[in-house]
Amino acid sequence: MRVLGSAVLVMEFLVMCFALLLAKDNHEGSTIIAGAVIAVLLLLTPGLLKKRTGWILGSILQILMIAYAVVVPSMAIVGLLFGGLWIAAIVVGRKGEAARAALMASQTPKP
Repeated sequence: MRVLGSAVLVMEFLVMCFALLLAKDNHEGSTIIAGAVIAVLLLLTPGLLKKRTGWILGSILQILMIAYAVVVPSMAIVGLLFGGLWIAAIVVGRKGEAARAALMASQTPKP
């Protein structure tokens, strides 16, 4: 669960850096700073995915990525794609953890 979520967040960091390059010529400094803050949070959040707060912060960042489409319109499509990947990471991760827990429960300790 963490590996896929981490990969999504790091790739979003790279996409956000490219979005900042697109925004730097046509927008004011406050929108660039806001985008930079989102990018830094995207880079730091994978370390927090061991806890529930990391997943909540990651979900909030997905919304902020889509909202950055106000500055760079193409971010709407990219944000929706990564939002789908984020949801897939959550769903697949939960199924994987459930399967792992079932496997661990079915194994009997050897005397």
